[in-house]
Amino acid sequence: MIDIRHQMPLLARHEGVWDGTYAYFDAENEKVDEHASRLICRIPDDGPHLYHQTNHYTWDDGRKEIRDFPAEYRNGRLWWDNDLIQGWCSAVQLDKFDRTMMLYWQRTGDPDLYLYEMIQLSDDGENRCRTWHWIRNGLLETRTCIQEKLVTRDWRKIEAEMKETA
Repeated sequence: MIDIRHQMPLLARHEGVWDGTYAYFDAENEKVDEHASRLICRIPDDGPHLYHQTNHYTWDDGRKEIRDFPAEYRNGRLWWDNDLIQGWCSAVQLDKFDRTMMLYWQRTGDPDLYLYEMIQLSDDGENRCRTWHWIRNGLLETRTCIQEKLVTRDWRKIEAEMKETA
């Protein structure tokens, strides 16, 4: 069994529950959307996946959405291949401070659109900011800016509480 915490120690520092805000900007830098988020980032002790993330989104108008992202590990990276995205995640080895992760993914079924995401984790592990660049046919289409605060490392407790209230 692969020890993902040993293989990807920076990823292990992201394990837990994160609350934040996603803000989307078009190519002209006009805000086109904003919503709250709660991300549950798991490194389970057992199960079919070494990493599993579930994103809960809530808009001011009451809309809600849940997206699930189980991932595989190989060749030093996490890999996704599901109905929504295909891509990978890795720590940026050039970052001597060990704060930066990079993701690349495409929307499944939309080969003209790809995305790069950079995640910056604060030194104390309590905050992170993420930036997505959505590129279609070689041109910037959208930027997503995300600011998050760690709620708890105990994702199991939060997950159990969410199931009880569902």
